[in-house]
Amino acid sequence: MAVNIANLEEAKARVKELLESHERVILGIVGAPGAGKSTLAQLLAEAFAEGVPGVVAEPVDHFAAWVPMDGYHLADVELKRLGRLQRKGAIDTFDARGYRSLLQRIHQGEDGVIYAPMFERDLEQPLAGAIPVFPWTRFVVTEGNYLLDEADAWADVRAAMTEVWYVDVDDDLRRERLVERHIKFGKAPEQARKWVMEVDEVNARRIASCRDRADVAVELPPLAL
Repeated sequence: MAVNIANLEEAKARVKELLESHERVILGIVGAPGAGKSTLAQLLAEAFAEGVPGVVAEPVDHFAAWVPMDGYHLADVELKRLGRLQRKGAIDTFDARGYRSLLQRIHQGEDGVIYAPMFERDLEQPLAGAIPVFPWTRFVVTEGNYLLDEADAWADVRAAMTEVWYVDVDDDLRRERLVERHIKFGKAPEQARKWVMEVDEVNARRIASCRDRADVAVELPPLAL
């Protein structure tokens, strides 16, 4: 990983460079739970929502799309059937083949609108067909935990992306964010702390083991996220 990004303006400049040399850019953002992946993805998607001067002549609706990996969470009803509900967020609680197929379709430039699922935080469930990717959408940002993993179908995910960025953040801050998030969405404080240490941190170690496969390291100040 030879490239480092230290602020949002550098991140935007990097995206602009990619757009100048690629017909469609699929940017993957990976990092441990609580690293700030979703916030960074949202900021970049919003920044390029209507294009960018020098790349397109006039503003274009849906120039950018934010397609989170979390849309491929297995629903709770299926996790219960599989006996994995208490490990929700682990690599085997996602539809890896479905996610791979979506990215490949976007990468290949399939005709017509491609619909992606989203993850509804209030429900803690995926929602199908919620995010449109149009034929003229040139910047697609996707974020999630396992974009660089090489197990099973995940090994093909990386090939569909233009670049993958790894978001680094102080581990204590990251865990604090996670506890606050779990409390916000319904867990009791002690339950939230237990989940972070026994579930999220197991996943974080796996994700960190893939860090060197990323193209870019992102270390933004906490307030930027």
